[in-house]
Amino acid sequence: MSRAAVPGLPSRHPIGEQLPALYADDDFAQRFTAGLDTVLAPVFSTLDNLPSYFDPRLAPADFLAWLATWVGGADDPRRPPALRREAVAGAVELHRWSGTRRGLVEALRLVLGVSADITGDGGAAWSSTAGGALPPAPADELVVRVWPRRHGGAVDAAHEVDADRVRELVQSLCPVHTICRVEVLPGPPTSEEGRQ
Repeated sequence: MSRAAVPGLPSRHPIGEQLPALYADDDFAQRFTAGLDTVLAPVFSTLDNLPSYFDPRLAPADFLAWLATWVGGADDPRRPPALRREAVAGAVELHRWSGTRRGLVEALRLVLGVSADITGDGGAAWSSTAGGALPPAPADELVVRVWPRRHGGAVDAAHEVDADRVRELVQSLCPVHTICRVEVLPGPPTSEEGRQ
């Protein structure tokens, strides 16, 4: 990320106009300060627009990846800019749901643009009766089913699910004590698939 000189970008604060009257008609002083204006114009432009740099929906595209690191968000330059901006904007809220089913589903939606359904409880068991017998050991496997998101009522076939990227994200977000199995589906699961 770099901010550089933009050809033809005028300075909002020309130095030559701020010199004492003695230098107002001095050709050398005006040309010299005009060169400085060319160098300082991008700096002034950046400072004048600084609040926009911290809003992922307005930040320059080359600044977005850096902004994602500030909020601990995942930024994938292979995704369209609008979806990248949405993922960075939702990163802080996503941290609230870290380690939960909702957090994993939302992360898959924001980071990879896929829909997901998670079955299993990750090996958690509890009893509602104090001092009661322990419940039987639960299955410790989570099944994460993903499919392309719907756009306009139909599954968007143009955006295929990258199974390797899904597995990588699921592995990074699942609690360490759980086993997560990923299944990539062509579309939303039917009611029978959801019950399995």
